[in-house]
Amino acid sequence: MNFPSELNYTKEHEWIRLEGDTAYVGVTDFAQKELGDIVYVDITSTGNDLGADEIFGTVEAVKTVSDLFLPIAGKVLEVNPLLEAKPDLVNSDPYGDGWMIKLKVANPADVAGLLSMEAYTKLIGV
Repeated sequence: MNFPSELNYTKEHEWIRLEGDTAYVGVTDFAQKELGDIVYVDITSTGNDLGADEIFGTVEAVKTVSDLFLPIAGKVLEVNPLLEAKPDLVNSDPYGDGWMIKLKVANPADVAGLLSMEAYTKLIGV
């Protein structure tokens, strides 16, 4: 499994990549493997201001539906347009083309409260 060291992670298996006061958010390689084949991504929170740990959408796999939790507070700016036609990008490229939302971050310093790659891999036992 792949866990880029430049990302931060949550206990709920989301990742976040901060770029100034915006960020990209998706699910980890571990999460997509646990979910199985992803068939639909449902994110209707564009334009919404959400707090940390609030649900920003759901992801549907063949056997389950799972909530997606926001790592830190911010405003959802954009949903990855590629996922509408190709939700399986979350499986094949979770940290690249499989990103889920672009976020205007309320406080970039909040990222410091998330897990490092080392802490995340320890959490999941890798």
